[in-house]
Amino acid sequence: MKSKLALLGGGKIRKEVFPPHPIIGKEERKEVLEVLKTGLLSGFIAKAGDSFLGGPKVLQLEKEFGEYFNTKYAMAVNSATAGLHAAIASAGIGPGDEVIVSPYTMSASASSILMANAIPVFADIQDDIFCLNPDKVQEAISPRTKAILVVHLFGHPADMDAILSVAKKYNLIVIEDCAQSPGAVYKRKFVGTIGDIAVFSLNQHKTITTGEGGVIVTNNDELAEKARLIRNHGEVVVSDMNRDDIVNVLGWNYRMTELEAAVGIAQFRKLDKLTQSRIELADYLTEKLSNYEGITTPVVYPDSKHVYFVYSIKYDEKEVGITRELFVKALNAEGISFGAGYVKPIYLEPLYQKKICYGRNGCPFTCPYYKGKVYYNKGLCPTAEKLYEKELMLTGLCRFPLTIRDIEDVVRAFKKIFDNIDDLKVLNEGEIK
Repeated sequence: MKSKLALLGGGKIRKEVFPPHPIIGKEERKEVLEVLKTGLLSGFIAKAGDSFLGGPKVLQLEKEFGEYFNTKYAMAVNSATAGLHAAIASAGIGPGDEVIVSPYTMSASASSILMANAIPVFADIQDDIFCLNPDKVQEAISPRTKAILVVHLFGHPADMDAILSVAKKYNLIVIEDCAQSPGAVYKRKFVGTIGDIAVFSLNQHKTITTGEGGVIVTNNDELAEKARLIRNHGEVVVSDMNRDDIVNVLGWNYRMTELEAAVGIAQFRKLDKLTQSRIELADYLTEKLSNYEGITTPVVYPDSKHVYFVYSIKYDEKEVGITRELFVKALNAEGISFGAGYVKPIYLEPLYQKKICYGRNGCPFTCPYYKGKVYYNKGLCPTAEKLYEKELMLTGLCRFPLTIRDIEDVVRAFKKIFDNIDDLKVLNEGEIK
């Protein structure tokens, strides 16, 4: 006998709250206590010399990042947003320039371009791995294009060979946004080591965290030097360095504290364990959900390693017979946290619709150095819009410290909903065209 859906008054599948993320353990406490004993909460000074690069914990975190990803440089910053801005600015991108970016990502992927007084140009995404579509990138290129900002969304690598091919053809910088993908692999290379410069996030909700924070990685000497100056008030540091060749560096305070770096050291050493847990849980969930009509579980390209920052499902409401919103509401009622649609395509936000960023005059869109015409109309990126409005469902439950037993509750909730789908169709009558 089938049980009644919680949405319709029945009992819930999952009664207790799922364990929280992140997990802070003895390793993090040990690292933090070492900092507190020294009293050195930040080791940065905005002056040429050893302290220009930060304190011992910051340097240790950078060393371990560089060794893990086999990059020449790793630079800790106080957020991935700061890191993206520093990466863009270090590449010399500024007024009059365009940067191609995904519309379906956290807002900072695009706003960091505006911070450099450049213009975000949105190209549509692939409908299976949700990263930039290389063909649409090609179509978006103009004489003003200076870079492609690639987001490895949800933990799956973008199609980097095709994107690098376009970049090489037009002599473009490739910036990788790896906020959701630490440890992901594309053709035996870690994401973040494929383009010219990359940024990882250590935000509270990421796989590893310092609360707020990020790390820039690159093998390019010039980009690293510029990024370090941008991180630490570079406009006053270059005179100490006797560098008359660097005069156009405006620095910010993008410095990471010793306390944050201490937490980051302990967290980073757990990356492989945390990633493996995500993969095992996601693979199990995929196995159990793959036979339901109207549910498309995550696609993983043969040459890629997906690290599942979130677990994504493409939903076909005509096949299932009820709207995505009703299906998600039914899951939530069973105690299973799922969301519908991820973020609104960025260009539909007011800033882009009104084309005004700085002050009252529409800058940088009205900057006299900008000779292009950028469009942010509804319909610009139909794949991203369709995913947002109708097709995508997401959960963050495939993560440590959850176990297969926890994921079984997710599986049971899906089964319960499909067993009772006719009852939901009554609520949904007339909504599916």
